Amino acid sequence: MQVESSAQVAEQLAATGYLCDESLATVVFLAGRMQRPLLLEGEPGTGKTALAEALAQVAGVPLLRLQCYEGIDASQALYDWDFPRQVLHLRALEAAGGLGGQGVEEAEKSLYDERFLLARPVLAALQQAPAVLLVDEVDRADDEFEAFLLEVLSTYQVSIPELGTVRAAEPPLVVLTS
Repeated sequence: MQVESSAQVAEQLAATGYLCDESLATVVFLAGRMQRPLLLEGEPGTGKTALAEALAQVAGVPLLRLQCYEGIDASQALYDWDFPRQVLHLRALEAAGGLGGQGVEEAEKSLYDERFLLARPVLAALQQAPAVLLVDEVDRADDEFEAFLLEVLSTYQVSIPELGTVRAAEPPLVVLTS
């Protein structure tokens, strides 16, 4: 969302049907300009999630949502491996004659390829930049998860042991609700 003032933010949000006051428009403008997360607090039904939806609509980018809850951990926010596809890959290698001409080490390495990576909301937001990442009800998450999230959002990058570091080409606009 390329805007030059908070008044433009309010105008563009109004075009989506989301009406905001000057102070909210200013905060949204500054969060976007400074590439920093926006924390919205308030009672249910006050439009926190709707703001993230409107921002994604205005910017013409995907909205990726992470619903927080007690016990959520980094793997549920970042990624998982597609085990069924990995097993099929191994079976295909076996059917091709042993390991398809590969050594055991190469076969193991091929299992942790990006094609088997299932990106969860946080990783998807880093990969699909630009995007809007909605982290809903962050106050329900444990302290450890909040610390992890703050670390990722401070650098807009994450390390995946099997693949290396994933950095956002452009930081996503992050909206945290509480």
